[in-house]
Formats: sequence, structure tokens, C-alpha cells
Amino acid sequence: SGLLSRLQTSAPTVRTLSASKSFSQNIPSCLWKLGRLNHVAIAVPDLEKAQSLYKDVLGAQVSETVALPEHGVYTVFVELGNTKLELLHPLGEKSPIASFLEKNKTGGMHHICIEVDDIKAAMTELKKKKIRILSEEPKIGAHGKPVIFLHPKDCHGVLVELEQA
Repeated sequence: SGLLSRLQTSAPTVRTLSASKSFSQNIPSCLWKLGRLNHVAIAVPDLEKAQSLYKDVLGAQVSETVALPEHGVYTVFVELGNTKLELLHPLGEKSPIASFLEKNKTGGMHHICIEVDDIKAAMTELKKKKIRILSEEPKIGAHGKPVIFLHPKDCHGVLVELEQA
């Protein structure tokens, strides 16, 4: 009658959701699907130093430097097994990375990139949901695939890149 009876009578009640109150009822069906995290982009003031950190110090596989004039950046990809890091360095004074580095002298996280299965459908639906897209049409990104960027003020302070999978 002691401890065991007290434990049996004071056990918390477990509540379950009824079949009619499903979480998915609040989520509208989309014409497009969000995929995996493709990469996290980091703006760096010294590209060679950053490449060396990931390659020589941490032992990662690091790509060659590629210039992307349409985006105003040099890119380097660091392979991490389940995703990549993209190191970004300004290509010219009008580079968006140059202005980012003016505000963040030591560099830092610039954006995240998430894959989508249909970038045009995503653009249409996101515009309807009042999410600002930073270009009228997708541009070809570092992987040779169409990309768009979503305004950070509409994404809780994070610049989000969507890439066609």
C-alpha cells in the first residue's frame, strides 16, 4: 500500500489526438516540395586562408575556386559528407559579398541553400504567400542549376537560397 500505490494513483494522464484533429490539417498541400539542405554559405575576407583551414587543418575535401561573375562572387565548396559549406569571396567592388564583409569584417554565415523539386512552382506559391524573392527570374547558381533568394526579412533574418534539385 505504500509507495507503489501512490505511484499507481498519481501517474499522469496521457492525452492523444483524435483522428479528426490531425496536425496536417493546418498545412496546405504544395505543388512543390522542399528537399535537403544543400549547403551553408560563409562569406570570407581571405579565401586562401579559409580554404587552408578546411583542407589543411580540418582535413576536408575542398574544391577549386570558381568565379561566378553573374553573382559577383568567387566560390569554393567544402565537402562534408551530408552537406557542403560554400566559401564566398567578393568578385569586384559591387559584389553583394563585398558589402556583407564591410559590415562583418571577419566574415560569417551568409545564407543557407535548400533544394526544391520545382523552383517555378515554389516562386509562384511563395509570392502568393507574400514572401519576397530577390529576383524576377531564377539565375544559374554555382552548381549549374536555377536558384532564387528569399528576402531575409521574410525568413526570420536568414537569407534563404532555393536551388532546383
